[in-house]
Amino acid sequence: MKTMMSTLVSIEELETQLDTNEVTILVFSADWCPDCLFIKPFLARLIEKYNHYKFIYVDTAAHPELRKEYDVMGIPSFVAIKEHKEVARFVSKLRKTEKEIDAFLGELV
Repeated sequence: MKTMMSTLVSIEELETQLDTNEVTILVFSADWCPDCLFIKPFLARLIEKYNHYKFIYVDTAAHPELRKEYDVMGIPSFVAIKEHKEVARFVSKLRKTEKEIDAFLGELV
């Protein structure tokens, strides 16, 4: 999944990435997560479809402090940020489908 979007390297980088008025989607994920691997084949299509958003892969193992800061309890989770404020979130205890993620992204500001 990481190759389809930028991968977060540092907290400082995130602050810089969020210093725009465009919508940024933080994709909280991990390489070991079965549900994260499940969405990988169709997530590339959705990123291409919604290329007006910036997508950032946040590895929860590498950035546990962000998982806590954004109150992410399960992965994959999608958190939409605009002007440093959360505008939407898609979290579900069930495996996410392409249709559900597409609907979430389509309803954003």
